[in-house]
Amino acid sequence: MRAVRFDEYGEIDVLRVEEVERPTPGPGQVLVEVRAAGIQPGEVMIRKGARHERWPAAFPTGQGSDLAGVVVEVGVQVRGFTVGDEVLGFTHDRASHAEFVVVDDVNVVSRPKGLSWDVAGSLYVAGTTAYATVFAVDPGPADTVVVSGAAGGVGSLAVQLARRRGATVIGVASERNHAWLKDRGVVPVEYGEGAAERIRQAAGGSVDAFIDTFGDGYVELAVELGVRPERINTIRDWQAAARVGARTYGEGSAACAVVLGELARLAACGELEVRIAGTYPLERVRDAFRELERGHTHGKIVLRP
Repeated sequence: MRAVRFDEYGEIDVLRVEEVERPTPGPGQVLVEVRAAGIQPGEVMIRKGARHERWPAAFPTGQGSDLAGVVVEVGVQVRGFTVGDEVLGFTHDRASHAEFVVVDDVNVVSRPKGLSWDVAGSLYVAGTTAYATVFAVDPGPADTVVVSGAAGGVGSLAVQLARRRGATVIGVASERNHAWLKDRGVVPVEYGEGAAERIRQAAGGSVDAFIDTFGDGYVELAVELGVRPERINTIRDWQAAARVGARTYGEGSAACAVVLGELARLAACGELEVRIAGTYPLERVRDAFRELERGHTHGKIVLRP
């Protein structure tokens, strides 16, 4: 099968697509023929070695967590899945950017009717991360919540999940994304210099919680706005969180099939929009990451093996 590999830390040019042995499922595992697999900013950091202390790579290594596809082989003791089932799920083995991937049966769920392959294959990391960030700050109908990076892969889901809880949501994003945010009941605010004052004006009072999906000073901005540290959550700026006592709930905090299944149900019935910014065939993985690393994508980028 073809799969993405790299042999050393570096820039996009270390990525390659090569022929590797097709894996065989073990007990409690299924082999999935991948139809779609999302790419993540975290994979950029891992590839560059910036996350070596937390997530070291053992070379040669693959990449990819999100996946959706068709079960083509099942191991012994598999529960609930048979050959031909359409599924979405995740792997912790950096292996989904490939034509086939072995997955534990507890890490896949059935693909709901009406859910596109692209959305199914890009839902896990962004979706469970957004779910965890909203859970961390626990917004309710009386709360005003700010979300930085509100139009990104995680932020665009976090604003919707926070709105589902009845909160007033202020989304920090570029002006070109303001119409999309308004259509989903979010109050848009332009990022950059003067953002604190613009947020205060939009809030019309105090800010109760802050979800930071972008980093780059937003934890400090939340403190400046008077948000209590226990109601600040960041998925990017762990050092700032440690300094002020903020939370760092992310993808790992909600990494389970139960959460993924609920997000898939919401997406399939139109109650949660997962934006797809672009799709690429597997052999154009470098182009996919070039688009991602420009930093202005409006949703998820998906590989189609």
